[in-house]
Amino acid sequence: MNPSPLKSVRLTSLSHGGGCGCKIAPGVLSEILKSSSGFPVPKELLVGIETADDAAVYKLNDQQALIATTDFFMPIVDDPRDFGRIAATNAISDVYAMGGKPILALALVGMPINVLPLETIGAILKGGESVCAEAGIPIAGGHTIDSVEPIYGLVVLGLVHPDKIKRNAGARPGDQLILGKPLGVGILSAALKKDALEPAGYAQMIASTTKLNTPGIALADLAGVHALTDITGFGLAGHGLELACASTGQRCRCCRRCASWPDAASSPARRAATGKATAPMSPYRTASPTSTARCSPIRRPAAGCWSPVRRMRSTTSSASSGPTASRSPR
Repeated sequence: MNPSPLKSVRLTSLSHGGGCGCKIAPGVLSEILKSSSGFPVPKELLVGIETADDAAVYKLNDQQALIATTDFFMPIVDDPRDFGRIAATNAISDVYAMGGKPILALALVGMPINVLPLETIGAILKGGESVCAEAGIPIAGGHTIDSVEPIYGLVVLGLVHPDKIKRNAGARPGDQLILGKPLGVGILSAALKKDALEPAGYAQMIASTTKLNTPGIALADLAGVHALTDITGFGLAGHGLELACASTGQRCRCCRRCASWPDAASSPARRAATGKATAPMSPYRTASPTSTARCSPIRRPAAGCWSPVRRMRSTTSSASSGPTASRSPR
């Protein structure tokens, strides 16, 4: 029997982690996958698993390539509609990060049916639908299961011209790293989990996590933009490390302090909390050594070591979801 809709259940209390912080650490994932056997790769597969990019891309013809991606996670907030909106925005963002335009989505739904009211589950789905409507795409189907923890996300398909694909590889020494959104969502979500987030901070978090990364389409037309990626659960340090490794084809090093840089203590995200110590754990867990990015153990870079983050424009710090472009300096 489904519980009464009057019964209040905090979504975040049902999940052991929230948002992209639920990701398996790259180093652990590498260990899991190292025994996997190889498989034939068709020449039409333009982007696969080589550099842990945001999506796969398959060439359909000389004018079109199909982008395919999927993202799902557990609640990062307690409001069901906001959870649905955040999850859908996160999934669609990967298509924009490849320079493409989304065309349709499929819903991935796992819910504890005996714990959550049906009205709550419906609100999660409606939140996702609202973001898809904003992106101009339908939810054309999906799959549902009865699970212990709430899970929601999307499979998203998109289209891009084969010559305009933007990968997380291709950044060049001297490029400027342009952040499309403020950083700090990891701090805000950690504060929310500890009941230490003020209303203004919550509004700031929702505004950022539900903003579609539509500029990715326009960035694909700019020859000076050499690489694009979506900053999510691995944080700026983790995704920056992937960007560096993918772009150089070499082992790169990253200082552990980068997971909370720059100037995290004075960031607006920190100030939005009520003074309690709040730090996202995921950057320290997920920015670990990873063979998918061919990264060596995290330590301070040696003098003269190349870094993709030579110049950076940002307003806050720590982990967030948003497009990041590496382009030539002007």
